[in-house]
Amino acid sequence: MAEYKFPTEMVELPSKGYFYMDGHPLSTGKVEVKYMTAKEEDILTSQNLIKQGTVIDVLLQSLIVDKSIKIDDLLVGDKNAIMVAARVLGYGKDYQFEYDGVEQKTDLSILEPKELDFDKIQKGINEFPFELPNSKRKITFKLLNGRDEKEIELEVKARGKISKGYSSELTTRLKKIIKSVDGNAELHHISNFIDNEFLSVDSLAFRRHMGSITPDVEMNATILDSSGKELTVAIPITVRFFWPTSWV
Repeated sequence: MAEYKFPTEMVELPSKGYFYMDGHPLSTGKVEVKYMTAKEEDILTSQNLIKQGTVIDVLLQSLIVDKSIKIDDLLVGDKNAIMVAARVLGYGKDYQFEYDGVEQKTDLSILEPKELDFDKIQKGINEFPFELPNSKRKITFKLLNGRDEKEIELEVKARGKISKGYSSELTTRLKKIIKSVDGNAELHHISNFIDNEFLSVDSLAFRRHMGSITPDVEMNATILDSSGKELTVAIPITVRFFWPTSWV
């Protein structure tokens, strides 16, 4: 009896594979994913996975055809592209959400990747230079992948248990992003710079610059608000994104 081959689609990554080392399966800029089945619906409804906060990662890993690709290796924006594609393949392109008390609907299939100037990006290298505009200090930084995000989340939670009522998420994130300061890549040097020397005006400029070169999906929709005015809003990723209304 012939083995049944699941239908698949190729997902174009917003990064085009530029930020992965040559030879890495993600460097092609495309990922093949299969259509969702009842197996994936089992994943979506797993209370253990939902409580652990890993349900989406387990779902996407199940859908990726090339098992040498690990979900934690994906840049956050590339993971978002696969998530949107999985939703469209699994439950269709129409996504309903609520904005300001009004039920809205958008077409997920028309979402586009953020525009980047790839001519200014060296393929195969995920490390970039930046001179801080105020202090003139020179840093290098990288874009975060899923593994980095998980490490940040764990560290922020751990620090939250001993902190005095404030979050350390921004500094924790910056310590994961910045790879060197003035040519010094020692972790202690980077940590001291971020905690004690990183001016707010430079931090803001850096975060804006990083956002301008970070690949992602433009998760925006044009809607009409309660007064009939046309607005462009960020598409909220709520429980409805993967869980059909009949389930929630």
